[in-house]
Amino acid sequence: MSTDTASVELVGEETVQNVARAALFAALTGAFAYVSFPNPVSPAPVTLQVLGVFLAGILLGPVWGGVSMGLYLVAGAIGAPVFAGGGAGVAELFRETAGYLWSYPVAAFAVGAVVHGGVQIRDHAERHVARLVGAMAVGTVVIYASGVVGLSVVLGLSLQEAFVTGALAFIPAEALKIAAAVGIVRSDQIAAE
Repeated sequence: MSTDTASVELVGEETVQNVARAALFAALTGAFAYVSFPNPVSPAPVTLQVLGVFLAGILLGPVWGGVSMGLYLVAGAIGAPVFAGGGAGVAELFRETAGYLWSYPVAAFAVGAVVHGGVQIRDHAERHVARLVGAMAVGTVVIYASGVVGLSVVLGLSLQEAFVTGALAFIPAEALKIAAAVGIVRSDQIAAE
């Protein structure tokens, strides 16, 4: 009796590629966490992690962008040093930066949904710069809202104090990250032409 297993496919090739891409963006976000500068008016540092969130949403779409940031959180929680300044472990998900971290999957999903006009991934090259910037502004609002609430809860700050130290203090850095993401996405389009 012979059994032909050559045609058995447990997981589709597209799924394998998407998981690999999601893992790549999770790792990229972890690498971006090492680019960290203290913010003199905030307990949270300025990092490039949000650039990873933006790029995951834009380039992977809402579903796989969100999955990639979920993988990032899991990797950090189980001990990979992928949080700001090389932080790792479950405790990082309950410290002053916890609100920001927990928002990353939702923000990547939101960025991807706005860029691609829904859950289905479409060619981001067809998207106008204004749509890209708008999508990242939505992602920034998601991250800041969660970060401000996290700071308020963990540090016992009023929402006003948390907003000033957890959102307002980061606006110039976020503008630069949005510009960098647009540049990266547009350079990808130019290279493809």
